[in-house]
Amino acid sequence: MNLSHTVKAFHELSVTELYDLLRLRSEVFVVEQNCVFLDLDNKDQKCYHLLLYQENELVAYTRIVPAGLSYQEVAIGRVVSSPAHRGKGLGRKVMVLSIEYCYQLFGPCNIRLGAQTYALGFYESLGFRAEGDTYDEDGIEHIEMVRKAKV
Repeated sequence: MNLSHTVKAFHELSVTELYDLLRLRSEVFVVEQNCVFLDLDNKDQKCYHLLLYQENELVAYTRIVPAGLSYQEVAIGRVVSSPAHRGKGLGRKVMVLSIEYCYQLFGPCNIRLGAQTYALGFYESLGFRAEGDTYDEDGIEHIEMVRKAKV
């Protein structure tokens, strides 16, 4: 599997990259998960965007969120993999890269995310631990998880 990736601030994204990431987010979060929500939340402009490609096709994506924008900690959000490419370890690959880039961009830091509860085990395998109670977000049960900084 020939994978490549890029991480860019919002203003560095090409029009094609922006279209591709918004299309993938919409395909999964709106259509597949049947959630009517405003994906464009005015946070993208302040975030970094990790795009994972197989050949020239966007197959996975995350949004790396600076501390203070969504949570007190740096966060990883909008974690998504293409339905056509699932079962190939791309979710793990994009998350490992995202964790590495959190540290490269922001130094040693705690990383928080809002996980869909069905994926709890996946995120635990990457060093995240559940924190707090479950909550409903757009009709899907979530829980916040934190990966403590390694000092």
